[in-house]
Amino acid sequence: MSSTDTAASSGTPTEQPRRRLRLPSFSVQILISLVLGVVLGAVALRMGPVGVDADGNDIPNWLTDTLATIGSSFVTLLRTIVPPLVVTAIIASIANLRKVTNAARLAGQTLLWFAITALISVLIGIGLGLILQPGANTSVDASQAGEPGRTGTWVDFLTGLIPANFLGLEVSGNGASFNVLQLVVIGIVVGIAALRTGNKAEPFLAFNRSALEVIQKVLWWVIRLAPLGTIGLIGRAVATYGWDSLAPLGTFTIAIYIGLALVLFAVYPIVLRANGLSIARYFRGAWPAIQLAFVSRSSIGTLPVTQRVVERNLGVPREYASFAVPFGATTKMDGCAAIYPALSAIFVAQFFGIDLTIWHYVLIAFVSVVGSAATAGVTGAVVMLTLTLSTLGLPLEGVGLLLAIDPILDMGRTAVNVAGQALVPTIVAKREGIIDQAKYDSATAEDLFRDSDTEPGAATADRTEEAEARDAVRTEDREPASTSA
Repeated sequence: MSSTDTAASSGTPTEQPRRRLRLPSFSVQILISLVLGVVLGAVALRMGPVGVDADGNDIPNWLTDTLATIGSSFVTLLRTIVPPLVVTAIIASIANLRKVTNAARLAGQTLLWFAITALISVLIGIGLGLILQPGANTSVDASQAGEPGRTGTWVDFLTGLIPANFLGLEVSGNGASFNVLQLVVIGIVVGIAALRTGNKAEPFLAFNRSALEVIQKVLWWVIRLAPLGTIGLIGRAVATYGWDSLAPLGTFTIAIYIGLALVLFAVYPIVLRANGLSIARYFRGAWPAIQLAFVSRSSIGTLPVTQRVVERNLGVPREYASFAVPFGATTKMDGCAAIYPALSAIFVAQFFGIDLTIWHYVLIAFVSVVGSAATAGVTGAVVMLTLTLSTLGLPLEGVGLLLAIDPILDMGRTAVNVAGQALVPTIVAKREGIIDQAKYDSATAEDLFRDSDTEPGAATADRTEEAEARDAVRTEDREPASTSA
């Protein structure tokens, strides 16, 4: 008689396995949060403001205030992780470059693909501007024209490269902030110095590796809050801006989103397919970062998630991704620095009745391809737009015409920015033969959290062994059977 039969005959109840609550997948959680955010935002919008302050500004109701607090707190947590993550990851990647023989080639290929995709994006923007004529088909009031408070110049790139202090922090009346481009420079300089120091720097490099693991653990905890942050971010956007401001600039808004959709769902897939990569698997792996970028409207805030999906879901080696992703977060902006300034410049010219020549369109393309680097120290669509307008000699007052709908446009722009920041390292890794194809082919949103509670690299090693086993089986199937005894 078996032990089970004995337990049953003696009347002793067998212990049932405890069932764990199974939550929806991460992507489903984000989608649910988007719906909840829209619903709560619509409710808050219907409630309306509770009054007007001394300056004539609306005082938000309690629901709008709550949604704003939740959303801003989540983005603040993500941005808090950025400085230590970028610096430690780049130092670790520089140290690991000793094992990489084509580091300079990787950097050159990254810049090349940044430029190629930016050029295609700006050509789409110019084409849509000429076809849809957004500046001529608008009912926006000319009294809304006004120069912005921030502008971009060509010297910003050089000044942005020089760190104000070791931590890359900038202090202003709004508190302390950081410049990601300066953080990249600091990480590269410290990493190179550690390599030049030799064996004496090994304890420092070991500490840096441990610190990076700890930071990524904290990052994992913060990413788990993304559904809650999504509710707050999208809810606040709906409650604060609504959709009434879109009507006067309907053609311009449609043109922007058509351009963004063409880049995201046509240009990027063509580039992926041309390099032998699955389109569906790319979007499945990168989608968590693209979703978060859409609701947060912050490439820098999304940076930790972007780097995580590029490494874990898309199979790009950490040694390369640690450089390419932070650098791309400041200079790779197909939405903010290519489509948007191109269409906006054409809109402003049409609105003020200024005829553009072929030379103007060449300048638009030039500024869009290289201008994002010039404004890397002070990234932002408005800054990039002012740089474009000033280069073309168009009136900066035209910026004021577009500010009313900028937050609505910024959601789509940022999503395309982040998609491009994940795409280029993936393409370069594939072309250089360093991509983990098995990881790319099997990526899901849940891979963001896989092996977070185990030893670093354990899951990667297991996946590599599984991939090798599958390759061995395929090889045996292809080889003819042996005729030896």
